[in-house]
Amino acid sequence: MDNNVDALIKLFNDYFRSAWNTELVRGADEPLYRPAGGAQKYHQIIFAHGYFSSALHEIAHWCVAGPERRLLEDFGYWYKPDGRNVAEQIEFEKVEVKPQALEWVFSIAAGMRFRVSADNLSGESHDSSDFKVAVWQEVMRRIDFGLPERAGEVFELLKARFQPSLVLNPALFKVEDL
Repeated sequence: MDNNVDALIKLFNDYFRSAWNTELVRGADEPLYRPAGGAQKYHQIIFAHGYFSSALHEIAHWCVAGPERRLLEDFGYWYKPDGRNVAEQIEFEKVEVKPQALEWVFSIAAGMRFRVSADNLSGESHDSSDFKVAVWQEVMRRIDFGLPERAGEVFELLKARFQPSLVLNPALFKVEDL
């Protein structure tokens, strides 16, 4: 798996450093998006613990963020860590639908398994089945209407490197697999 992470970093950086002034960086604990500035030449997508899935997730957030948000640390998003109550978890899930849908598409392109992440292990118990359905519906919408520009570029790069014969279609995505 580590070789795949290294391949992902190289693949991303070879293309996106010049195309979008952005690089993918293996991080330690928490993921972070750091915009370019000062001595830092490139925007940095820093993913957690060297995990492939974390890299795909953070790339998905970058794909969702608009131009103004890409100038803010962590895209200026609200984030309350693990331990959220039900109301906070529902709010978290609302903002995670689009990035997790893109992450799922990226995971398929990379030949990796995807599982939605409620990211709230020590929080109040909550049924996330509606969240899973919303992520699946967003994937279906993306298949019907196409991926946004950067997400399409990421998908094509992943597909070319990991699954060249892949054809994106609804049969690859089953809500019961989440």
